[in-house]
Amino acid sequence: MSAALEEYCGSIFWLRSQHSTPDPDLPICVEQTVLVWLPLAFLWLCAPWHVANLCKKAAKAPLSKLYISKQVVSGLLFLTAIAELALTLAEDYGPSSDSSAQKHPAVLYTNPVLFAVSWIVVMLCQESVRRRPRAVDSGSLFVFWLLQVLCAVFQFQTLLRDALNKVLNEEIADLPRFCLFYISYGLHCPIYNFLSNSLQNPEARATFLSRITFNWFNSMVIKGYKRPLVQEDMWDLNEKDSSQAICQGFEDIMAIELKKARSSLQKKRNKPKTKDGHQNGLAKGVSQDVLVMKKKKKKDSESEYPNSWLVPTIAKTFKGVLLESAFFKLIQDLLSFASPQLLKLMISFTQDKSSHAWTGYLYAVLLLVVAFLQSVILQQYFQRCFILGMKVRTALMAAVYKKALVVSNDSRKESTAGEIVNLMSADAQRFNDVTNFIHLLWSCPLQIALAIAFLWIELGPSVLAGLLVMVLMVPINGWLATKSRSFQMENMKFKDKRMKIVNDILNGIKVLKYYAWESSFEAQVQEIREQELKVMRKFAYLSSVSTFIFSCAPAIVSLATFAVFVSVSPDNILDAEKAFTSISLFNILRFPLAMLPQLISIMVQTAVSKKRLEKFLSGDDLDTMAIARDDMIILFSVSLDIKPGRLVAVVGAVGSGKTSLISALLGELHSLKGRINIKVTNRYYHDNVLFGSDVNEERYRSVVEGCALGPDLDLLPGRDQTEIGEKGINLSGGQKQRVSLARAVYSSADVYFLDDPLSAVDSHVGKHLFERVIGPKGLLKDKTRILVTHGISFLPYVDEIVVLVNGVVSEVGSYDGLRASKGAFSEFLETYGKDESSNIDMLPEGLEPQADGSPEDIVSSTLKRENSLRHSQRSVRSKKDSGDKKGQRLIEKEAMETGRVKFSVYLQYLRSMGWCLVTWSFLFYFIQNVAIIGQNVWLSDWTDDSVEYFNTTYPNHIRDTRIGVFGALGVAQGFLVFLGTILLADGSISASRTLHTSLLSNILKVPMMFFDTTPSGRIVNRFAKDIFTVDEMIPMSFRSWILCLLGVLGTLFVICLATPIFTAVVVPMAVIYYFVQRFYVATSRQLRRLDSVSRSPIYSHFGETVSGLSVIRAYGHQQRFLKQNEDTIDQNLKSVYPWIVSNRWLAMRLESLGNLVVFFSALFAVISRDSLNSGLVGLSISYALNVTQTLNWLVRMTSELETNIVAVERVREYVEIKNEAPWITTNHPPDDWPTDGNIHFENYKVRYRPELELILHGITCDIQSTEKIGLVGRTGKSSLTNCLFRIIEASEGQILVDGIDISTLGLHDLRSRLTIIPQDPVLFSGTLRMNLDPFEKSSDEEIWTVLELAHLKDYVRGLPTGLQHEVSEGGENLSVGQRQLLCLARALLRKSRILILDEATAAVDLETDDLIQNTIRTEFSHCTVLTIAHRLNTILDSSRTMLIKTKLRHILFYYQSQQMEAYSWKLY
Repeated sequence: MSAALEEYCGSIFWLRSQHSTPDPDLPICVEQTVLVWLPLAFLWLCAPWHVANLCKKAAKAPLSKLYISKQVVSGLLFLTAIAELALTLAEDYGPSSDSSAQKHPAVLYTNPVLFAVSWIVVMLCQESVRRRPRAVDSGSLFVFWLLQVLCAVFQFQTLLRDALNKVLNEEIADLPRFCLFYISYGLHCPIYNFLSNSLQNPEARATFLSRITFNWFNSMVIKGYKRPLVQEDMWDLNEKDSSQAICQGFEDIMAIELKKARSSLQKKRNKPKTKDGHQNGLAKGVSQDVLVMKKKKKKDSESEYPNSWLVPTIAKTFKGVLLESAFFKLIQDLLSFASPQLLKLMISFTQDKSSHAWTGYLYAVLLLVVAFLQSVILQQYFQRCFILGMKVRTALMAAVYKKALVVSNDSRKESTAGEIVNLMSADAQRFNDVTNFIHLLWSCPLQIALAIAFLWIELGPSVLAGLLVMVLMVPINGWLATKSRSFQMENMKFKDKRMKIVNDILNGIKVLKYYAWESSFEAQVQEIREQELKVMRKFAYLSSVSTFIFSCAPAIVSLATFAVFVSVSPDNILDAEKAFTSISLFNILRFPLAMLPQLISIMVQTAVSKKRLEKFLSGDDLDTMAIARDDMIILFSVSLDIKPGRLVAVVGAVGSGKTSLISALLGELHSLKGRINIKVTNRYYHDNVLFGSDVNEERYRSVVEGCALGPDLDLLPGRDQTEIGEKGINLSGGQKQRVSLARAVYSSADVYFLDDPLSAVDSHVGKHLFERVIGPKGLLKDKTRILVTHGISFLPYVDEIVVLVNGVVSEVGSYDGLRASKGAFSEFLETYGKDESSNIDMLPEGLEPQADGSPEDIVSSTLKRENSLRHSQRSVRSKKDSGDKKGQRLIEKEAMETGRVKFSVYLQYLRSMGWCLVTWSFLFYFIQNVAIIGQNVWLSDWTDDSVEYFNTTYPNHIRDTRIGVFGALGVAQGFLVFLGTILLADGSISASRTLHTSLLSNILKVPMMFFDTTPSGRIVNRFAKDIFTVDEMIPMSFRSWILCLLGVLGTLFVICLATPIFTAVVVPMAVIYYFVQRFYVATSRQLRRLDSVSRSPIYSHFGETVSGLSVIRAYGHQQRFLKQNEDTIDQNLKSVYPWIVSNRWLAMRLESLGNLVVFFSALFAVISRDSLNSGLVGLSISYALNVTQTLNWLVRMTSELETNIVAVERVREYVEIKNEAPWITTNHPPDDWPTDGNIHFENYKVRYRPELELILHGITCDIQSTEKIGLVGRTGKSSLTNCLFRIIEASEGQILVDGIDISTLGLHDLRSRLTIIPQDPVLFSGTLRMNLDPFEKSSDEEIWTVLELAHLKDYVRGLPTGLQHEVSEGGENLSVGQRQLLCLARALLRKSRILILDEATAAVDLETDDLIQNTIRTEFSHCTVLTIAHRLNTILDSSRTMLIKTKLRHILFYYQSQQMEAYSWKLY
């Protein structure tokens, strides 16, 4: 082979003696063959793929200057190749050639031909790249150019050296070829990379070099350093990274996998015969909740739902990215073993003083090249893993959201809204985390196997001792994993439980404040939190044991190996080459060994999350044909035949199944809200009516007029462009009803299900709505309408009436027909019909309805006052927003801190941990680091024994000392880390407790205004994501940061100790390091904050969706809400994606810095090799090889800590919100206060905020003991009652209750002595007893008494668990009427002398209303009662009526009730 090549080149191919000189060079034949063919072979291998692209028809990109310049340069290179070929031909066969002279060798013919053809191929490849959509350049072409330039360097220096060696008067041999080579080399160099700028995401236009070094991200980093980034700075997502693209593929594969899992589950179920099949019939008689609990227990076993389908779905969806990242990981793992081999060569070079210096420099350069290649490949691997994690999280969040839209109610009852939010936050995040490390499952065993193989080469069979130690650790590992798994599952249960109560608190905060129940619910949350922290402490201690074992592992493994090696034979002496190559291999081994427990822990946590997600996502979908539930029949054999275009009324008592009938007709198994049609989302008024339909101005106007919304719009500052708060908080009950009705009418459907839309509106407005919209002459006259109503006055005008009694259709027929039949309906009419009809008839025909007042709370003022937004100091409004009308916006953008995290935030966290614990744990970690350095310096000293005892017997006592000290230092490391970790765990749990307690305590004490203007998603985010970060992320990153900082300082200390000259490099590198870190942290931190802020809307939107699920389904708007969810997730991804890239950008720069540390430590070792012993060289370089990773982790952890500490900052923000007045003061009222119930308003003035105008202007009035006062008027009614409870504080004047000024009392002293029955009956998750008496002050007898008075005793007795009956979230398993009666029972139990009824019977039927009124008359006869009412019959027996007039608000009129009857409507 060699001879043939020599003939082909015309010179010697390889000369060994050339390399034993101080100044070596490659033979010319190698330069002309191997170094030419290598880049060309690579090009020809890649060419077919490019040429195949040329054959496809694709849209060409326009001709750019870059493309033209590339083609011109390739053309010129083609011409140089032709010129070289022509020169050779001319010299051999031209007219001036000498025929007798020897012809040129074949290489001078073939090389120009190869180059000429290759340049044509390059031009074709460049054209192929231009035809590829969105391609800027080609990675394969870049690698070809790079190889071409690098391989030509050798020929470059050979020709230059020859030319310089010529004597001045001698000519350069072969000048034409000399010139042609340098021309072509010059054309190679500047050819390639220019970065194309783009206003869009620059990644799409980035060149190959820019992509592998992440240079395209520079603009974002610079912008982030100059000023804090905002959402508007985020680039658009690449199409393949958008949630729509991600979810589409995931859902398709999920459907297939889920189908397979269901069929395999079915097969499994069919095999064994179960014994409980005969019990189904009995089960139906049992309460639904008991059954759900039984089901939950059963379903915990894996066989009850399809499992093991989620992981295959993820793997198949993202297989491309998985395979790419696996390839990069494999290359990186193999490259990591090149460094120890180069270290071995380096140590042998320092030992062999006769070897030439160039050998050492070559090794130093090779170390740099290998390290740089490792860095590039590792970052490409990480980039793909993190992007994969992001995509998996996105796919899971979207899948959970989509499932929530279609899940059946039986399945939904098993997961509360809080649990589903946890699925979207915590569980999806776990999958995100695990995908970052998923390849370590095979990479760790591979690295361990390779390390052991190389160690065997170094130390022979002794390595088996180390291997045995590792094998013994496997069962310990298994035990730790099992325990971790059980703790994690327990922890997630407590988390869900806690979030469920927090959700309850936020949904019912107004009721908690009215009843002064905050401390009871705070205690409930704290109790669960303590259990959660107990489990966390166990988990932390278990992790400490795990850390101890795996800190000891490398030390024990190396100790066992070295001890056996030196003990087996006296000839085995540990020299520097063996010891430090082994230590480098042990350091490689340290990573997979340290990662395995973490990996097991992450896998355990993810397995728990996988089960939870599989259980929810595989739940049954809504069955649109279902009418009854399996566990409790609500409707019995309902048969209805409703003809098109008819108006059918459904009537019946509370709990008779009216709403359930509507739900069944809509395909809901069980209604999620008492009134299906009430759903108002946080959108503009206009959008709430359109609800995704196209705008038709004429139809919109007629609907607004028909639904009596015109007068309301006049009251709102931005008319129909006013922003509506979350869940419609700034609309009154009547306004919400009418907006919902308007939405239904505007949707122009064929069939309308109207679930009591006339209950919460005034009687005359109800008449208007019936006449203009629902009735025989209304907008819907040609549509089929099914109307659930409690209003008897409308029944004569309907086509058909359906009477429901206990879930059975009792009667069906026309109004006259049913009256004549003398059935249950006829009796009902006789009892309740007279009052109702007389009230309606009083309304004059031509009277137009007036606007309802918005609820008189803080929000309506926020909307109505011109200055509402001028006083917001939390965020600077953009110019775009300032174009809004004043008062239009209600929900402000979430406040976000900018710039560096304040040092006080770190101090607060450390203070929460406890200074003593922090100091001691840092001290232990510091000593542990000293022990590591001590162990390695001891090893370096040990290796010098090989020189000292060369060719002599190695004394046993010295050997034993060496082994003993080495082992003792190793075990000491483990114990020190163990102690440090345990102390840190204790500290972090203490911090978690302190921060959560102060957050919860403060949230319960903030004024009502805060809850009205803050979406609950934001508050939930603090309790879910931010507390999760404080619990789990901050302790981990804090510990890693301390270890990394000490690791880097230790490494620099050891290198400076070995080669003091290295200190000269440390300073400039530290400066570069500082600037890179500051640039990065500024950007990364702000991106992390943007991620937090853009995450909240995902949860807010999800919460709104769950609460209005039945409306979304009824209107068939699932797709629109899915799209909105995708857009919200995309907004979040816009900050997540740059954050991922920022980590890679940093890592590339830091690893380059680390690679320079390796290079300089090797270079200085070569320079000063005469003064260094080989042990110190080994120590220095093996430490340097480790520094790259540690340096990278230090900045990552600094940033990680700073970005995670943002959670503390966000928690602190809510901890520092100003509180309402103290709950308890030193001024306690007497125990029996108020004894009489006299209320005296004296010049009482109130405003919502100091800078706003008054809303009540100096009211003075007296309400005597036991008086019954009816409150009427359009606005101000609720303000007055809120003032009594001090929800709003007085700006002047006072309210005296039994002679005591209420402003001098603590809020709990005041509120616990007053009672209110609010309009919306709010219940909490928990037992019936807890809902009535959360402080457990009353006996069971007292509770049964009030239940009897509230007409609920029979119902509760009929429940299997009685008072311990579980009320589901929001009281969904009770009808609206039953909920209202429970609220009445609450009021009865409090036995206070002052009662406020806030439109308390608006949502119940007349029969229940009558029951409530009778109870109030008898049981509260000794009380002062204030009643706010829509229907006059509720205040007819009031002793006086207070009328608050619309325009002036402060004028009050008193009438005797009989006078009121005559004049009310004229004044109203």
